[in-house]
Amino acid sequence: MAAAVRLARTNEGRTGTNPSVACLLVKDEGDGPVIIGRGVTAMGGRPHAEPIAIEEAGERARGATAYVTLEPCAHHGRTPPCAQTLIDAGVARVVTAVIDPDPRVDEKGHAMLVSAGVEVEKGLLDTDAQRGLGAYLTHKQLGRPQVTLKLAVSADGCLGVKGAGQVPVTGAASRAQTNLMRARHHAILVGVGTVIEDDPELTCRLPGLEDRSPIRVVLDTTGRVPLSSKLVQTAREHRIILVGPAGLKSHEEAARLGCELLPCELFEGRAALPELLDDLGARGVMSLMVEGGAQVAQSFLRDGLADELALFSSEVEIGSEGEPVKSPVTPQHVPEGFGLTGEWQFGEDRLQTFAKGA
Repeated sequence: MAAAVRLARTNEGRTGTNPSVACLLVKDEGDGPVIIGRGVTAMGGRPHAEPIAIEEAGERARGATAYVTLEPCAHHGRTPPCAQTLIDAGVARVVTAVIDPDPRVDEKGHAMLVSAGVEVEKGLLDTDAQRGLGAYLTHKQLGRPQVTLKLAVSADGCLGVKGAGQVPVTGAASRAQTNLMRARHHAILVGVGTVIEDDPELTCRLPGLEDRSPIRVVLDTTGRVPLSSKLVQTAREHRIILVGPAGLKSHEEAARLGCELLPCELFEGRAALPELLDDLGARGVMSLMVEGGAQVAQSFLRDGLADELALFSSEVEIGSEGEPVKSPVTPQHVPEGFGLTGEWQFGEDRLQTFAKGA
């Protein structure tokens, strides 16, 4: 199952509204258990992992054990459900990590297998698998995307200097990791202040992964987004959504350049974030990476909408020149309710990840 959990990450962020699920078929043919079939949800979401693994195994699938990171689906479309595909292939045992909360499944896949005489074991390494399936599970259970708040913090607890544009805090290895994180998310969100000060493009710039750039979402409730910005100018190449009240003239002009507009409700003069997340979820966005600005980060934390934290910390010091922007999260001050889930070193920088309730 641990190998299946790792395999499932292969197509993370590339499977549309379906989760990236892995299936490994294992069989002892006389010399000990070996993997005879591998499958991971295909790009775009079809086909699912189980039929891919079964096709690779062929007749050898009969009598095998299937390790699947998410309960096999039970609902019919143009193709049979994955539970039925496993039954038809003669799989003797199915081990799953996570129960699918989709009401069309939700233990129905397990029930189909048991009724057909297939041995079922569930819950193996469920915590590990849930981390990779977190976006899908959040979307199914709450109707909104899973939110990862990403911050790069200097040694003196700052994100940058106000009015100074992009201030390098982390090194090249950390920036490459940030680009990989972008590739794994459906959308990335910043405030208009970040657009004005930094003029970012917010695409994935890793060689070979350029086509995996996320949807760019900009919070702009006052219509300040510059039409000359890289985001607006690349709207026809990479999707961008401007969030603000209906009728903003600058947004209407940006729409003519290819930007999408998403009207939002206001609460105390700022975008109502819970409603915004519901609207993004309705558009099929299951994972959202929040990457822009202390105020935006603080808003998500204040509203209790950050599910995960990705905290890059550096040995660089911003110093006292100008007006340093303090980070709402530092390695020494992590919001209550978040637990450490991982720690890595990238060059001189450290990445720590935290999850709510961990």
